[in-house]
Amino acid sequence: MQRANADHAASYGADEYTQRATQKIRDLLGEQAQVFFVYNGTGANVLGLSAIVKSYNAILCAEVAHINVDESTAPEKFTGCKLVTLPTIDGKITAQQVDDRIQRVDDQHHPQFGAISISQATEYGTVYAVNEIQALSEVARRHNLYLHMDGARLANAAVSLNKSFKEFTTDAGVDVLSFGGTKNGLMFGEAVVFLRPGLAPDFKFIRKQGMQLHSKMRYISAQFEALLTDDLWKRNATHANAMARLLAQGLAQIPHVKITQRVDANGVFAILPEPTIAQLRQTFPFYVWNEKTHECRLMCSWDTTEEEVQRLCDTLAKLI
Repeated sequence: MQRANADHAASYGADEYTQRATQKIRDLLGEQAQVFFVYNGTGANVLGLSAIVKSYNAILCAEVAHINVDESTAPEKFTGCKLVTLPTIDGKITAQQVDDRIQRVDDQHHPQFGAISISQATEYGTVYAVNEIQALSEVARRHNLYLHMDGARLANAAVSLNKSFKEFTTDAGVDVLSFGGTKNGLMFGEAVVFLRPGLAPDFKFIRKQGMQLHSKMRYISAQFEALLTDDLWKRNATHANAMARLLAQGLAQIPHVKITQRVDANGVFAILPEPTIAQLRQTFPFYVWNEKTHECRLMCSWDTTEEEVQRLCDTLAKLI
């Protein structure tokens, strides 16, 4: 970012940093990919979906999807669509669930389904296998729907699967992707990537209308260029995932702590004794996922240290 700030550059993405970062994403996802940089994850999700649905459509997603539980009413406001949620115990939805839910096609009294949205990794930190994404894509094609992927933690999923980005996105049948940067070390910035040709002719207008067009685009692009050079993205995500596994191992040794989800990526979900939560949060900021059950969401990042993980486990053990 300091290098990008050293001289003059063209605005609104007409700069060399944006050109290079765009090509790096195409190298990962295929030359057909159309790339648009935006400020944040909600903007990426909402505007990416806006480009592929109409206001009378419904969007199918998991009940715990970020677009449903953590983006306020932005998806409904900007798409005009109804979010139809599917129950899940691990954050993932299945092709069979989607197939069973699609009814009353061409009924003017019923919202018509326009897209399926999945998160990779999910809000529970679990990861879709390639065949699970392919199955969702197949049911989407059968019902003339689009498949959107919220990839806020896409790098963590790639490391968990030990697959290239292309294998579980473009090749698996994803149409529109929110390519996450912030959760993998960027100061700010995400990308909306259209993987199926012909979906983005008007997106530059949608991005502008949605207030996600950065005049000094190079400050987002320069970060993506650095992240996607020499596998920095992979090193960051590999470390974050490893710290989550270490945390899960430590928590599993503490009495009265119950880990509730498989640890695929960089998140650990655990039920903690209620009296310890407020005290623990004074030192370690984390999110209480379910206030009724005291299930907590403990996220590790590219800069989490082994010492921090050990200190949290030691502190919790002492509190208990």
